[in-house]
Amino acid sequence: MDKINYSVVSEFVLLGLSSSQELQYFFFVFFSALYIAIVLGNLLIIMAVTSDSSLHSPMYFLLGNLSFFDICQASFATPKMIADFLSEHKTISFSGCIAQIALIHLFTGGEMVLLVSMAYDRYVAICKPLHYMSIMNRSTCTALVIISWAVGLVHTLSQLSFTVTLVFCGPNEVDSFFCDLPRVAKLACLDSYNTEILIVVNSGILSLSTFSLLVTSYAIVLVTVWFKSSAAMAKAFSTLAAHIMVVVLFFGPCIFIYVWPFTTYPVDKILAIFYTVFTPILNPIIYTLRNRDMKVAMGKIAARYFRPPKISEMPLVARISLH
Repeated sequence: MDKINYSVVSEFVLLGLSSSQELQYFFFVFFSALYIAIVLGNLLIIMAVTSDSSLHSPMYFLLGNLSFFDICQASFATPKMIADFLSEHKTISFSGCIAQIALIHLFTGGEMVLLVSMAYDRYVAICKPLHYMSIMNRSTCTALVIISWAVGLVHTLSQLSFTVTLVFCGPNEVDSFFCDLPRVAKLACLDSYNTEILIVVNSGILSLSTFSLLVTSYAIVLVTVWFKSSAAMAKAFSTLAAHIMVVVLFFGPCIFIYVWPFTTYPVDKILAIFYTVFTPILNPIIYTLRNRDMKVAMGKIAARYFRPPKISEMPLVARISLH
């Protein structure tokens, strides 16, 4: 930690997605709309899961927590990125940069484990239906969510332990829209090769292990359903295909950026958009709009808060004015 006190760099310059002024305004409108949709969509899911008693089941409990992760993941850098589109000087303080690094690893690490928990929930529901409620009880679901946050916390603390050993005294331009650890580590004054290897190993173990568990669970579910009936197989494949698409879009960029040999590519910041912005908007679409119970619950919320009031429900003065 003492090495940070001797660091000359007090802020970093974020180069963003593009230097074109025309694209800056387009990106501002596009990502503003996308961020609003992410927050409102995931909040609607959380409201539906908590308010509708028909959704008080393990699957929807985990889904509600996934929506909370998605809001956090989209909020650690996206609001600043949107504001920077209208700013000529896109800077972030040294402490703000470290905070972004900590938060991205906390939320992505936790979401990886939570996705595995959701896959385990589907495995139990399909492969052990008679024991589902005894296995996926409230204590188990709570423990799975706590483990997700705990793994994310351990992951981000380990990444920070590598980061704080770096000394920054020269270049301070980060070619991304947020403080991405591989790009920030490249700016260190001292030889950071050993630190870079530790970062790769740490992120690689988490991302590859969780991705392998997800692929294995999906394979087991498909094989189990395939032996039951072809119709059930088609239905399960249709559902899991959408889930697999989200997993690939989420894990693919993470694995490419953090597991690949520690070199940075121009495409890295484009890939980073997938797991910071696009995945949080895809999860509500994939996990809710294809689900009949969730659509019914959302319809109830929409009818409760957005439908026009009936005349009998209006205040007396309003009813008199109508006549």
